[in-house]
Amino acid sequence: MESSIKINNHSLLSKIATNNGHGENSPYFDGWKAYDANPFHPQHNPEGVIQMGLAENQLSFDLIQKWIESNQNASICTPQGASCFKEIAIFQDYHGLPEFRTAIANFMNRVRGNRVRFDPDRIVMSGGATGAHETLAFCLADPGEAFLVPTPYYPAFDRDLRWRTGVNLLPVVCESSNNFKITREALETAYEKAKFDNITVKGLLVTNPSNPLGTFLDRETLKDVVNFINDKSIHLVCDEIYAGTVTKGDAFVSIAEVIEEVPTCNLDLIHLVYSLSKDMGFPGFRVGIVYSYNDNVVSIARKMSSFGLVSTQTQHMLASMLSDDKFVENFISESRIRLARRHDTFTRGLAQVGIGSLESNAGLFFWMDLRRFLKDATFESEMAFWRVIINEIKLNVSPGQSFHCSEPGWFRVCFANMDDETAMIALWRIKSFVRKNRNLKIKTKNQYWQNNQHLRLSSRRLEDMLTPHRMSPHSPLASPLVRAQN
Repeated sequence: MESSIKINNHSLLSKIATNNGHGENSPYFDGWKAYDANPFHPQHNPEGVIQMGLAENQLSFDLIQKWIESNQNASICTPQGASCFKEIAIFQDYHGLPEFRTAIANFMNRVRGNRVRFDPDRIVMSGGATGAHETLAFCLADPGEAFLVPTPYYPAFDRDLRWRTGVNLLPVVCESSNNFKITREALETAYEKAKFDNITVKGLLVTNPSNPLGTFLDRETLKDVVNFINDKSIHLVCDEIYAGTVTKGDAFVSIAEVIEEVPTCNLDLIHLVYSLSKDMGFPGFRVGIVYSYNDNVVSIARKMSSFGLVSTQTQHMLASMLSDDKFVENFISESRIRLARRHDTFTRGLAQVGIGSLESNAGLFFWMDLRRFLKDATFESEMAFWRVIINEIKLNVSPGQSFHCSEPGWFRVCFANMDDETAMIALWRIKSFVRKNRNLKIKTKNQYWQNNQHLRLSSRRLEDMLTPHRMSPHSPLASPLVRAQN
């Protein structure tokens, strides 16, 4: 019997397949691996790692479930909806179901307060926001060319836009001294540096609301951004996948509004990415949207969408759900209320033990400031403290270094991917750690906070905040499960 020989040799594979473009070696994914190796479970593994590195919106699934139970004809896999099975199963036009594109466009309108109107004929489907970003990168830039990206930014952009396209991402350095705002000066500096390095800049990628900051851009900043890309004749890709998570209602300003207020704007340069992964909490449905004001980009992106279409079964169900005006209005409103409540629970609880965060009101996370807990202001110290958080506090939060943050000591904390009891346990773990380590060297407030008017932190000394507060006997913090964590 002949024996088979297996050769583990990357030379047998392509360069794209074997390079490290996926970025799995970053601390961002290392935290996920730590969670996967020791996942928290309230009964089976109460000492495990709690996942706070995953931006999922799980706070309103009861509303989704109630709608599904009341609208079983929306699925072709139920007796009530089976009559449409054949029609939906054989549909394969990459334009998508007309009713789906209309429902998506109307939902995008509602999330933005009906202040703008999106054209269903410009809706291009993609396999999640990941596929949408890659599609736009393929459409707008050649290998070796670049997009400017304000920092800190979502770590997986390095994968989404670079891995298979060969496109580069160049940081626009934003700083805590002005709450990480995007300025014309920072944009010009990054653009001129690219020119000096002989790199062709094809576009600017802006995430609004921001991941990881949990903030959104004001109208004037957006106008500055539009004027900048107009002056340079480069593209603007605006990622608005967190538009529906803004807890201040109508405060969010979409790029779709701003371009109507800038009469000199070249609309052929404006492109928007959206999905249902965050606002609705459907990452597994892989519903990504490219919306471009450039007719050629719409046409080309639609052809490319053949590589990552949304299944017609998913389109059919979502078309029905998102066409239910009463449900949509209630979901958007209730989701915002629940996100705001969970956000405030965490940020106020952490402030009680001297931990601050950037003031924010969007996204599924907040930007936690642990600079004062670092041994020194280096990324080595940030990583050392992050390992303490993972191994001792048993929380997977994501270090700022993985978001290309220019300053060490910032961490992204996701708060919407867990139930109330797990959230309380996570908060209790952090507070307990600080209380047990009263001798942590704390830098003075003025060293880091002088110019940061929007950072949350009580001005009281840390020692004054370590006295445990009274708890109601009905509080989740008083449960035997939570006490077991101490």
